[in-house]
Amino acid sequence: MTPPVALLDLDGTLIDSRPGIVACMVWTMQQLGHGLEPGEDLNWMIGPPMEQTIGRLMARWSDPREAEAVLIYRRRYAESGMYDATVYPGIAAALAGFTADGWTLFVASAKRTRFARPILEHFGLAGYFRVIYGSEDGPRLDTKPELLAHILAEQQFPPARAVMIGDRHYDIEGAQANGLRSIGAAWGYGTVEELRIADAIAHDAGELPALGARLLA
Repeated sequence: MTPPVALLDLDGTLIDSRPGIVACMVWTMQQLGHGLEPGEDLNWMIGPPMEQTIGRLMARWSDPREAEAVLIYRRRYAESGMYDATVYPGIAAALAGFTADGWTLFVASAKRTRFARPILEHFGLAGYFRVIYGSEDGPRLDTKPELLAHILAEQQFPPARAVMIGDRHYDIEGAQANGLRSIGAAWGYGTVEELRIADAIAHDAGELPALGARLLA
């Protein structure tokens, strides 16, 4: 039988990357002459492709410079934001548990691969994953349905043997579009309400290996 497969989102699932993302977004808007409201809840920014996020922000001021803003943001993020993050409690132990149980692990992130790989290496998590998949400049593989379809085509594992784990509805909808089971990560940036479409919800990273095994039993 094909070994079980877990595909894991990065931001909001493996790491709390909000500090670096928000600081770089605030700085980017300032460079373009715009200010965000102090204390504004910006969790909604984390999950969608960055072009969508910046487009939504720039629409507030009817500013057409979306492409310029994306370039400014990514330059700043590479310089000062990408490592301004922390690994969520229990994640390393959960990844070790999956590995001990014979699972094959992949990262499936909307973040650019050129950011995702060094971030995971920096935090000592890269070694758990067979391949780290993210979006590519172009843009390519920006949406979760597209990214997961690409991983399935390249890795050739049966969807019935795989679980997608993520903190936003984008992750769950991507899994559903590709015939994968799904687990919502309730410690991330999404709400429990938006994760109710998942096959299961984990409230602690330590629950993940057992939940995954149950879904594929």
